[in-house]
Amino acid sequence: MQRKINLLLLLFSLLGGGVAFVLGELLLDRRPYDLPPIVLVGIYFALVALCVSIGSVVAETISPKLNGQSWKLRYLGTSWKMLPLAVVLLFGIGTLTEFVYELNFGGIKPVKNVIMVIDDSGSMLESDPNNSRYEAARALVQQLDEDNKVAVVTFSHEASVVQPLIPLSKAENRQKVSDVIRSLVTTEGGTNISGALTEAMNVINEDGADRGAMVILLSDGFSQFDTSTELTAFVDRGIAVNTIGLALDDPSGSNLLQDIASVTGGQYYDVTDANRLGEVFQQIYDRLGDRTLLTERSDRAADSPYYAVVRILALILIGTALGLGLGIIFDNRHLARSFSFGGALSGLAAGLILEFGLNGDTVTDPMIRLLALLVLVAILTLFTYVVPVGEGRLSRKGRAAGAAATPADGFPPPRRNRGSKGF
Repeated sequence: MQRKINLLLLLFSLLGGGVAFVLGELLLDRRPYDLPPIVLVGIYFALVALCVSIGSVVAETISPKLNGQSWKLRYLGTSWKMLPLAVVLLFGIGTLTEFVYELNFGGIKPVKNVIMVIDDSGSMLESDPNNSRYEAARALVQQLDEDNKVAVVTFSHEASVVQPLIPLSKAENRQKVSDVIRSLVTTEGGTNISGALTEAMNVINEDGADRGAMVILLSDGFSQFDTSTELTAFVDRGIAVNTIGLALDDPSGSNLLQDIASVTGGQYYDVTDANRLGEVFQQIYDRLGDRTLLTERSDRAADSPYYAVVRILALILIGTALGLGLGIIFDNRHLARSFSFGGALSGLAAGLILEFGLNGDTVTDPMIRLLALLVLVAILTLFTYVVPVGEGRLSRKGRAAGAAATPADGFPPPRRNRGSKGF
């Protein structure tokens, strides 16, 4: 066995990884047929296996430096037939690891209930004269998934529930919430944030279902509020309150909203122009996204060491499976071992890149995924220089064929005369 490198295989594998990246990003962006994340991630890694495997086989066909001429002459057809097995293997490993990644460790629940708490006090006539907050809220309702529930609370000097939690699984329910928001008007009165959050918690309690919840609080004012006592229920149940400060000139108002978000684990958004509320609601919606191996964690699991470890271990397993799949395609036990070890190491590197590189940005996150994918492929294909490889079939058929082959000296083995009994 020898330490070898096929630079053409490295190049073609990287090209295959690039093609897989483009197809995978289209898949994640368009999410055809509303496929669940488990299936999407499985297909994503199946595309990686398909494109990288095709590039590897083509490279070895042109320059068989790792498998040798005997593979090209006798087993190339078998390699093409085995390629779907590697694709199925990666699809299975991808779906399995994504399933584990989506499990809720430590009581963490994905956000399914969204309670919008909207300031309707008289000051809104100046800070939001065109009622942009209502349009932004309606747009959010249209974007939420079918398994979400939504409620609407308005407040001025008093708070009221204008729409209790309602599932969005039916189109008529979604339209109902939209109509309720459209009918809202600015009233007179002050800013009762305390009463608004009390009503929001009442809405959550009345639902009764053990589902993750999140509050979106929008206000342009300040009220007396004790964050050390009035947010206890939200903190104990892990319910984040995302706050939006609209045209806040008084620092006390923005400080209060920042404190509310900080104490509950939410995000604070400072908006000076009401016309930008749509962008802010879009950002909040994006942070509601499903927790996947390929995207940033934006829920309570964002800083969880459990999910960091699970993601990295998942990529190690995926890299190992990709290497094993290539070994199966080439029907070479030495390559299977080398690629598997290389895949484990490259999976570790890719997992670290994803874990510490993803930040939710629509521009940089795809680049992080591309970098992780290229590192995964590069280390895997170069590992044949670390773990020596040679010719060695995996299948029984290959071993039988090898046993029957003509010896290197060119002379056939002597035939045994079964008819001679001799002394």
